[in-house]
Amino acid sequence: MAGGDLAPVTPSTSRQRNPMRQPQFIHSTTFRWALAVAGVLAIFVIVLFGFIYWKTDSYLIERSDRMIARQLHYIGDLPGGRQLDAIAQHLDQDSRGVQYAGLFGPDGRKIAGNLEKFPLDLKLDESVQSVPILRTLPGGPQTRVIRAIARSASDGNALVIGREVDETREISHVVGQALALGLLPAFCLCLLAGAWLSMRAQKRVEEVNQRVQRIIAGNLRERLPHRNIDEPFSKLAAIVNGLLDEMETMIHALAGVGNDIAHDLRTPLTRARLTLERGRTNATNLDQLQSVVDKAIANLDQSLSIITALLRLAEIENGRRSAAFGSAPLHEILREVCDIYEPIAENKSVDLRVDVAQPLNVLGDRDLLFEAIVNLVDNAVKFVPEGGKVGIELIHSDDNAIVRVTDSGSGITEQEREVVLRRFYRSEKMRSTPGVGLGLNLVAAIVKLHGFRLVIHSGPGGRTEIICPDPRPNSRAPATKTQASLIGKLEG
Repeated sequence: MAGGDLAPVTPSTSRQRNPMRQPQFIHSTTFRWALAVAGVLAIFVIVLFGFIYWKTDSYLIERSDRMIARQLHYIGDLPGGRQLDAIAQHLDQDSRGVQYAGLFGPDGRKIAGNLEKFPLDLKLDESVQSVPILRTLPGGPQTRVIRAIARSASDGNALVIGREVDETREISHVVGQALALGLLPAFCLCLLAGAWLSMRAQKRVEEVNQRVQRIIAGNLRERLPHRNIDEPFSKLAAIVNGLLDEMETMIHALAGVGNDIAHDLRTPLTRARLTLERGRTNATNLDQLQSVVDKAIANLDQSLSIITALLRLAEIENGRRSAAFGSAPLHEILREVCDIYEPIAENKSVDLRVDVAQPLNVLGDRDLLFEAIVNLVDNAVKFVPEGGKVGIELIHSDDNAIVRVTDSGSGITEQEREVVLRRFYRSEKMRSTPGVGLGLNLVAAIVKLHGFRLVIHSGPGGRTEIICPDPRPNSRAPATKTQASLIGKLEG
C-alpha cells in the first residue's frame, strides 16, 4: 500500500470488519477457567453415566441369564408330556412378548414353542449365548438377538429357552435422558457462573485501573477499593493502600526536605557571596582580604557539612554499612566520647560524667555507633546551660542494654518528641546555636540500621536512650534480624 493512500475508517467500515464483537469477559482468564472446569465436569459426568450404564447392563444380563437357566432346568427335568404344558404356560405368562421357548426333535422338527427353528449358532452345552433368531410378527418377519440356552434330553429332543434383554435399551434411553436433562443445565450454569465471575472481576479491575490512573496523574490521596473480608483481592488492595500511604508520606517528606535543604544551603552560600562581594569592594589590604576569605570559607564549610551529612544519611539508610558489622565494645565507645567532650564541657563549666557498670560488646559498626553517641552527647553539652550536668550511662534492664544520655537542661515538650527526628528541624530556642538540624536524624538512621530502638523522653531535663538487645549468653531476648544474621560470623 502506498504511503498516504490509507482509506479513512468510517463507523460503517468498522462495523463491517467486526460484524459480531465478542464481549470482553470471554477473553478473561476467569471465564476460560470456568469453561475448562465445565468441560472437565461434563467429561466426568459422561464417564460416570457410562460406567453406571455398563454396570447396570451387565447386572441385568446376568440376572436374565440366571432366570433362563433356572427355567431350562425346571422344564427340562419334567416328564415329556408335562414339558409341552410347561412351555405353553411359560409363553402364556409372557405379557411383554420377550420370552422364547422351543422343543425340537432329533431331526430339528419343531415340536412346541414360539421358535420356528433351532438357532444355528446355539450350542447344547447349557451355556447362555447371544444368538440371532427369526421371529414372525404381524408386520412381517424380523431378526432379533436374544440370550438363549439349550440342552438335549435323553430321547434326543432339544429344549431351548431364550429371552430378549430389552431392559438394556430402556436403560440406555433413560440414561441418555438423564444425561441431557442433568448435564446441559449444569454446563450452562457453570458458564453463567464463569461469565458472572469474569464480569465481576473485570469491573473491579477497571475500577482499580481508574484509581491507579488518578494516582499516576498526581492524586496521592486516592486509594484502591477494598472490603474488610478475608478475600485475596481485598488483602492485596489493603497492602497496596498501605504502600501508597508510605509513598505519600515519603513524597511529602521529600518535598519538605528539598525545601529545607534549599533554605539551609541558601543561608551560608548567601553569606559567603555577600562576604566576598563586600571584601572585593571594601578590602584595602591583605589582612582584610584574608579575613573576608576566612569568613567565606567558614560559610562554605557549613554548606559542605550539610551535603556531607545528607550523603552520610543516604549511605546509612541504604544499609550498605551492615556488611561491615562486627563486635563493637560499647563501654570503650562511651569512654572515648567522654574523653573527647571533657575539655568542651569544662570550658562551659558543665559536669560531664560516664558510668559503665560492666563491659559489653554488641553487633554493629563501631564507627557508626561512635558517631551516634557523639551526636547525642554533643546535643546535651551544647544545649545544657552553664554549670549544668551531662551523664553518659551503660546499664542493663531485663534483657536489654541501654545507652542513656541525660542532661539538666530544659528538655523538650511532648509535641516535639516526633518532630525532632525530622531533617533540618530546629526549635525556636535553638536557632541561635550552631548546627544544621541533622544530628538526631542521623542517630535515628544508625539506630534503625542496627535494629536498635531510639527513645526520646519529654519533660524537664533531657534524656535520650538507645536500647539494644543484650547479646550475652544469659540473655533471653531474641536477637534482631540483622543481629541474627551475623551471630554465626562473630561466634566463628
